[in-house]
Amino acid sequence: MNRASRHAAPLLRTLALCAAAAAGACSSLAPASNPRVYDRESFDARDAFSREFVASPADTCNAARRALLSQGYIVQATRDDQMDARKRFQPESEQHVQIEFHVVCSPLARGQPTTVAFVSAVQDRYTLKKNPMSASVGVSPIGSISLPLASSTDSLVKVGSETIPPGRFYDRFLDLVEQFLAEQKGLDESPAMPAAGTERPLPVTLPTPR
Repeated sequence: MNRASRHAAPLLRTLALCAAAAAGACSSLAPASNPRVYDRESFDARDAFSREFVASPADTCNAARRALLSQGYIVQATRDDQMDARKRFQPESEQHVQIEFHVVCSPLARGQPTTVAFVSAVQDRYTLKKNPMSASVGVSPIGSISLPLASSTDSLVKVGSETIPPGRFYDRFLDLVEQFLAEQKGLDESPAMPAAGTERPLPVTLPTPR
């Protein structure tokens, strides 16, 4: 090995180490391509996915049903203690959004007229996809040729789905449920009025014969 090769070898090793260090620094600064979504799950009891109501599970879910129906939601599956509902939106001409509601009404403790309403909503996003139609024309020497047609078929394609995070969205819904429960409680506590035509006649007092 000549003198030039002996001097070049340490220089090459130094350049290789610098390149490796630079590559490591760049990789550490680059954002993760596949973030772990479950790391964001805090399981914090303060998250506003639920609220307590002084009512039975059946009355609480009935108030939730009335609240969703009053806002244009379509109730799909319903039971005394749970229900599902959905509503569609079209923010733009080729974009569609659908919100799916799920409500579960669970008693807080046995023998106590208190219910916990758990609610979660999923937002699905769709976009309009145009599929151009084509037709095959037979040509005897070369077989068939596909020609595009002017018409097309449109279809909705789901492009995203996400559970709506806790915040004012659920607060507004649960406030409305509480309002319907208060109205129902007021109706239950109001004095019963006699039905029309069922009034009892006043007793007639006859004079005592002398």
